[in-house]
Amino acid sequence: MPTTAGSDFWGGQAAEQAKSYLNYSAFSKQGLIEQLEYEGFTPSEARTAVNSLSVDWNVQAQRQAGSYLSYSAFSKQGLIEQLEYEGFTPSEARTAVNSLSVDWNVQAQCQAGSYLSYSAFSKQGLIEQLEYEGFTPSEARAGANSPMDC
Repeated sequence: MPTTAGSDFWGGQAAEQAKSYLNYSAFSKQGLIEQLEYEGFTPSEARTAVNSLSVDWNVQAQRQAGSYLSYSAFSKQGLIEQLEYEGFTPSEARTAVNSLSVDWNVQAQCQAGSYLSYSAFSKQGLIEQLEYEGFTPSEARAGANSPMDC
C-alpha cells in the first residue's frame, strides 16, 4: 500500500469496488456511480472509476430486468419505466426488455392475481388498473379473465 493515499489510489479502490458490485448484481451506470458515492467515494472518484470499466450497460439492464421478473409481475412498459428509474437510459431499458422472452399476458394474469389477493375489484376496475400499470388493453383483459397466483 502506498504511504500517501492520493486520488489515483482511491480511484483504483472505487474501480475495484465497482467491479465487486457488478460481480453479484446488475447496475445502471448512474446507479453504480451513486452506489460508490454512497460508499463514501467522491463523485469524481466514482465517475472516473465507472468510466474506466468495460461494461455492456445493455447486458446490465437485461440482467436487472430478469431479476425483477423473477419476483414480480410487470407490464412491458412498467418494466421499461422501472429500469429507467434505476438509472438506465431509455435506450438501454427498451433494448433490455425487448430482448427478453416474456409472455406479457401471463405477466398481466400474475399481476391481476396479486391485486385480487389483497383487494376487491370489479372486472372492469381490474382491467383499468392493469392498463394503468402499462398493460395493453388486450393484456389487461387476459389478466382479468384469468388471474393467477404466481
